[in-house]
Amino acid sequence: MTRVDIVGLGPGPAAFVTGATLALLRSGRPILVGDERAQALTEALDPTRPVVRARDSAPAPIVEQLTTLAAGSGAIYAVQGSPLRGSVVDLVPLLEAAGCDAHLHPALELADLALALLAQDRTAVQIVSGSQHSRFDPQRPALFVASDQEERDPRQPVLSYPADHEVVVLTGITSRPQLSTRAVSDTELAHSGSPAPFDAVFVPAIAPEHDLRRFDGLENVIRRLHSPDGCPWDREQTHQSLRSHLLEESYELLEAIDSGEVGPLIEELGDVLLQVLMHAAVAERLDEFELRDVIEAISSKLVARHPHVFAGGSADSAEEVRANWEALKRKERPGHSVLAGVPSALPALAEAQTLQGRASRSGFDWPDVRGPLDKLAEEIGELALAETPEEQEDEFGDVLFAIANLSQRMGIDGEQALRRANQKFRRRFGAVEHWAREAGDELHDLSLDDLNALWDRAKAGERAQL
Repeated sequence: MTRVDIVGLGPGPAAFVTGATLALLRSGRPILVGDERAQALTEALDPTRPVVRARDSAPAPIVEQLTTLAAGSGAIYAVQGSPLRGSVVDLVPLLEAAGCDAHLHPALELADLALALLAQDRTAVQIVSGSQHSRFDPQRPALFVASDQEERDPRQPVLSYPADHEVVVLTGITSRPQLSTRAVSDTELAHSGSPAPFDAVFVPAIAPEHDLRRFDGLENVIRRLHSPDGCPWDREQTHQSLRSHLLEESYELLEAIDSGEVGPLIEELGDVLLQVLMHAAVAERLDEFELRDVIEAISSKLVARHPHVFAGGSADSAEEVRANWEALKRKERPGHSVLAGVPSALPALAEAQTLQGRASRSGFDWPDVRGPLDKLAEEIGELALAETPEEQEDEFGDVLFAIANLSQRMGIDGEQALRRANQKFRRRFGAVEHWAREAGDELHDLSLDDLNALWDRAKAGERAQL
């Protein structure tokens, strides 16, 4: 079998080419080089030996050229830097498929020289390349190497560090090394195009509570607040004392969703997430459970309830997914009512609609919307005939329940529909107040006809804007 050796020429000067690679380059076998820099360095090592430039950078043409060169005594493929990269490593199976015996030979990298100058253990430091700019761990030391900068998207943020976090900037690594400690910006590390102003940047790890773009950073902030030397208010909280905060933050999140604005949505999602972490911290302090128990429970449920994703099942529509979900829930809770699990603490309208949705999915429903419409008319008639306060409250509840049933049957979120109606009333009533003040009138002094006229004006103004 014809042998092909793939070698790396290291970070630059000939002094950093390994002895094993140097011996191969001087073995007399044909040499194919990947680019102009590799050609210049290979020819500098042995000016008497001609080298062949690759005609194309794509794997298939390189393999074809190598197999032709290797037809006699084998060949060598030399690349700048290290050959242990995806595009070069991918040549090995292609060469073997073409009948060649391919071998990779490691080379020194700029990162190796930088870590030696820094006296850092390579196994403890992340080497961050352009393709990994968003997937490194700020809580571990990282080395950004300038030779990879052209691969990084300059629009993407690279750092998740405090502004005063000092780094070590290395320049002249392969000639006259210099190390300086200073702050370096995201823009420098995301540098693309012209030569980078450094060879490498070493970024020390940050404390977990300073890593504010990662979940475990937030978790550490919460844990610190609940520690013995943390915040007295946080340490006094219980599941019951936090209950009202969760309810309030949930409603604020709903308001942010309705606003359609991204900024408030980010903020309110964070506030709701904080409530989850606060309850987990309270539970951990009381030795009830840990956050990982919460995460495991929901992860297990999601996997179990999505067999069409995780277990080879099938579901061709959202409706089929919902049906499968309900069937799996019944299987998990044999003997339980389909209404079990609907929290009584829900707002009454949302609870009514959820209860009727569950019943509907079990077949307890009218065949079309005519049924709930007739039921609503029936309940309104009974309300009109009610005499005592108790009867009126009871019948009024039936009317609201029938309305919830109608909204469920029509696919309308009753809570959201009422919320929008409330917002509409706020707008129109605010306009009525404004016009009354402009005219120097008080609302309670206006006649019903005058108020209706102002109300109709507000409605007409809104319609004109549609």
